[in-house]
Amino acid sequence: MQRIRLRYTKRGRLRFTSHRDFQRAFERALRRAEVPMAYSAGFTPHPKVSYANAAPTGTGSEAEYLEIALTEYRDPDKLRELLDESLPGGLDITDAVEARISGLADRLTASVWELRLDGTEVEDAERAVAAFLAAETVEVERKTKNGLRTFDARDAVAELQALRPPADRPGVGPCAILRLVVRHVTPAVRPDDVLSGLRAVADLAPPVPAAVTRLAQGLFDEESGTVTDPLAPDREAVLAAPSTAAETASATAPEGPAA
Repeated sequence: MQRIRLRYTKRGRLRFTSHRDFQRAFERALRRAEVPMAYSAGFTPHPKVSYANAAPTGTGSEAEYLEIALTEYRDPDKLRELLDESLPGGLDITDAVEARISGLADRLTASVWELRLDGTEVEDAERAVAAFLAAETVEVERKTKNGLRTFDARDAVAELQALRPPADRPGVGPCAILRLVVRHVTPAVRPDDVLSGLRAVADLAPPVPAAVTRLAQGLFDEESGTVTDPLAPDREAVLAAPSTAAETASATAPEGPAA
């Protein structure tokens, strides 16, 4: 069995698709691309697809990850192209690598987020960010299926900056960009929780909902404060050793007639 890890995006209007919607679209893409999927056992077999830390509905993302299990060897790059062609625009497969090292989910320890606050002055955002970072704790509330829950949004935030938007951005009027690095902790701290914290400590209340995009997720490096590519260890392992699946297929292929 070969395992392939994929990176995909949720862009534009597709950011409003739920995780269940994406699952259905992806399984249809697997059938269209004729991917030789491995299936679970039981009365209702399902394709063996493992999703890792999906972004909330309504947020865009440049860095979502999943893993699939195949019954036959496929070249990861060609598989990526076939799946990308079979998915709607906005759900784009941007990277594929053969899984060589276990524990993809363990490498997703932090996310980099961008929050676009239209109608908010950069100076107001900077003051709110300074107040948030200066606080030891910032308690926020979130409604869950078990009722209202209070937790600290400050401790999970490794970095928070207020930036000016690019000069060529569409639209008019004031706009502030927040760049946010959040560790994946329990309970999970989401970008909207940080916005609630900014409102609590500095009364920052954007007049329109923030446009939120996950730029990256991976292993958080405490020394440099960066989030590393979670597929890099697999890519390095593939370069260090050729695919065992490809070698096996080649070795077991029937030989042609003798000359």
